[in-house]
Parts: sequence; C-alpha cells; structure tokens
Amino acid sequence: MCRLFAITSEDPVSPMVALEALDVMREGHDGSGVGLFLRDLGGPFETMKDAPILSGIFTEAGLRRLDVKMMEKGFITKYKISFKLDKTPPEGIPKRGIYLIRAYEYPDEWEEWTWERKQTELTRIRLELRGMGEEEKDMIVFSFWPDVIMIKEIGDPLTVGRYLKLDANDIQARIVMAQGRQNTNYAINLYACHPFFVQGFSTMTNGENTAFIPIREFLQKRGFEGYMGFNSDSEVFTHILHYMQKELGLGLEFYKHIITPLAGDALASHPNADLLTQLKQTCRRLIIDGPNCVIGSLPDHSLFMVQDRKKLRPGVIGGRPGTYAYSSEICGLDSAIPDRDKSKDFQPMYLDTAIVGPDRQEVQICRQTERLHLPH
Repeated sequence: MCRLFAITSEDPVSPMVALEALDVMREGHDGSGVGLFLRDLGGPFETMKDAPILSGIFTEAGLRRLDVKMMEKGFITKYKISFKLDKTPPEGIPKRGIYLIRAYEYPDEWEEWTWERKQTELTRIRLELRGMGEEEKDMIVFSFWPDVIMIKEIGDPLTVGRYLKLDANDIQARIVMAQGRQNTNYAINLYACHPFFVQGFSTMTNGENTAFIPIREFLQKRGFEGYMGFNSDSEVFTHILHYMQKELGLGLEFYKHIITPLAGDALASHPNADLLTQLKQTCRRLIIDGPNCVIGSLPDHSLFMVQDRKKLRPGVIGGRPGTYAYSSEICGLDSAIPDRDKSKDFQPMYLDTAIVGPDRQEVQICRQTERLHLPH
C-alpha cells in the first residue's frame, strides 16, 4: 500500500508539510517515490494566478526544444524557479537534468479567447510536449495550467523534498496533495505516479482498480483527448471526475453514485431513485472495483475524500476552520495540525463524500442515501 496526505489552508504552506506527514506514515509506504500537486499558489505566483505554469523534468536538449516550441507558439517566460541541486543526488534518486517550473505570458491572440477555448488549447499543448518528450526521452511534462504546480520523482518522499530544497524555493500553496509511493503495478514511470491531473481536476488513490480495462475503453470513446496515458489503473479516477462535471454537468455529490452506485433496496428507496437508476445504467462502465481511498481537488479549490464499498483503505480528516488535512493515518494529521480538536476527526465510511469547500471553514459530509441537489 501507499500513503496519502492533503492539506487545504487559508495561508500558503510549504509542500514539506505534506512530505513530513508522509514521513511519519513511512511504515505504510515503501519510500519508492513521491508525487506532489499544488494549487492556489502563494509566494511569487500569488500575483500571476492566470498565467499558465509548466511543470516537468527536462534534459538540456529537451529544454532547448521546449524553448523553440514555446516561442513558435508565442509564449514568453514570465517567471521561473531555478532548482540549485547538489551535484550527486541522494541514494535512490536518479540524476536528472532540469526540474522546471515556469510561468508564461499568454500569446497576444489568446487575450480575446474564452476560458473554455484556453482550456482546450492548454491541454493540447501539454499533450504535444509530452509526446515530443516520449519520442526523444528528453521531456517529462506533468502539467501546464494556471495556478498549478506538479512535482514527481523516484525516491524517499522526504529525501526528495530536501534534495529539491522545496522549503527554500519559493514554492507555497494553499492546497497540497502528496502521495508516497511509485506505481508498482507497471514499469517504473513518473507518469504513473499519483496525483493525476486533467483540466483543473486532480485525484490520488491508495488502492487498486480491477475494473480499469472497461473504464479505460469507455473513456477512450468519449472524444476528449485528455483521457489518455492510462499508466496507472488509478488515473481513471481523475478522468471520471472530469467527465462527471465537464461532460455530464453533475456536482461532486454524484461522484460516488457513478463509481460505487447504490444497489437493491438502497437504490429503490432513494428519493432520487429514478435518476440514479438511469445514471447507473448509463455510466455502468465507470463502476470501480477494488479497495480504494481517493482524495481529490476541484477547480473551485474544494478538497474531498471517498472510500470504496468495503472501506479497505484507511482515511481520516481533521483540522480547524481555516486549515484541514486529509490523511491515510491519524499520525499524519498529528504531524501537520497537532493543535486541532481531535474529537472532531472524521473517518469517512463507504457511503460518505467528505468535502472541505473553498472557504475552508468546515467538513461537509454528503451521504449517498440523501436527496440530491439537482443541477438546473
């Protein structure tokens, strides 16, 4: 198993807070890798919320090819973070070329575009750069999106964070998601490392999804080019979240009804039985199978946690108004928010979606048995 930790805070925090929480849970993960997702950024990125930020790892040749491509497209560098690394990485961490975090100015012609059109083109550029890198093995591109940074690497999470000097590199965020473990179901590949990201939606998972193949086949037929990669059976959790909101127009309370729908008497007696029965039939290929704890983030900066039907993976939420954390284990909460009221810690069960909204004032619990707030 791996371990998960996420924090949402009114004040920006260093990603080291999350990595230190993972470290106290080290008995639950093998220290083989780490993935970080940061949004609602602080520090120097505070004043450039609309600027698309490119996150990835490049060789010198790959960086030159990147610069040529971005200049051709009309992008101008607005701000970048330079990682000053030790010449020899710690044991277990591969020697890389350049860890890149770079914010860009949009091309002039983009200024009149709608946000929907910008989203589509940002996705296409990310996938184009990823394809270029896969051809020449000189670029690994994790994200290209406003107000988002992603970092992934092989090695012990805390050691990786210290090696990259994340506490001293002007990297802060109000939402930090961290997963401690490289994917072990497939060949080692940083694209298989959680968290995953598509157009403002991100998830990470502790568990496995044995229904991966039918879900992948369903998504590949939706006609959206962002449903690709599939380097991990858990990547589809992000895709399903995106599909639910962007394509079906449904809110977060529907997520559990898609991935783990009610059955039998529970479905028949639900206040929205007819709707949910139709949804279950329409999205039956998206039903997941296997033990899972999923933590996810939405474009509106909400953070949530859901469990599989049998709750076979641990998960707990705790904090105080202004700061809440989601953790695989209570000791992770103790590391990040030691002064919280521990009597209010909450462990979601299989019917629950536990949500901390963008105001970060409370944990809201949405149960699958409750009446749904239907979209207009």
